[in-house]
Amino acid sequence: MDTLLYFLYTIIYLILLICVVRSPFSQNNWSLRSFIYLVLLGLVIDNSIIAVGRFIGEGMFLEYLNLSRYWIHALITPTLVLFSFGILKPFNLRIFQHKAAFMVTLLFTMLLIIFELFTETIPLHLKPLWEYDVLRYVPIESESGPPFMILFVTLCLLIVGIILSVRINWIWMLMGALLITLASVIPIPLNSSAITNGFELFLMLTLVLTKQRVDR
Repeated sequence: MDTLLYFLYTIIYLILLICVVRSPFSQNNWSLRSFIYLVLLGLVIDNSIIAVGRFIGEGMFLEYLNLSRYWIHALITPTLVLFSFGILKPFNLRIFQHKAAFMVTLLFTMLLIIFELFTETIPLHLKPLWEYDVLRYVPIESESGPPFMILFVTLCLLIVGIILSVRINWIWMLMGALLITLASVIPIPLNSSAITNGFELFLMLTLVLTKQRVDR
C-alpha cells in the first residue's frame, strides 16, 4: 500500500512541476518564486527513491540513494524562505523593497543550509528500515522532533500565509502551513508512513497555487 502511495506522490509532484513550469503565468517570469521548481524536483526524487527501495534491496547503492535524499533536503528545503520573500515582493510592502531585506533573507537561507548540513546531514549514519512494506534507509539515531531548519522554514511560510490572508484574502498558503505544522506535532494513529506525507503534498499544492495567484 505505502509503495503505491509513494509512486503516486512521485507522479503527482512531477505533474505539479510540469504544470507550474509550463504555466503561462510562469513562463518568462523567473523570480525568487521559481525556487518552488527546485523544491518540487527534490520531492520527485525523494519519493521515487522511497518507492523503488523494496525493488532495489538492501545494500550500498540504496544507502547512497537515500543519503542523497537527505542532502537534497538540506540544500533545497531552506530555499522556501527565498520563495516566501518572492511571494511578498510584488505587494510593495516597504520593508521588503529594500535591498537589505533581500540580503538578510539570502543570508538567513544560507545559514539554515549550513546549519542543517553540519548538524544533521554530514554526521549522518543510516540503517535499513522495513516499514509498511517499504524499504528505505533512516538515521541510526532517531530524531526527537522536527529539525531546527524545518521549524524556521515553516515559521516563514506561516508568516507569509498570514500576510496574504490579510492583504488579498488568500488563505491557502496559511492553510497549508498550518496543516503541516499540526501534522508534525500531533501524533496520527495510522498504520502507514506514506499517508502522513499527504500533508506535505497538500502544502506544496497550496504553494503552487499561491505562486500562480501572485504571478497573475
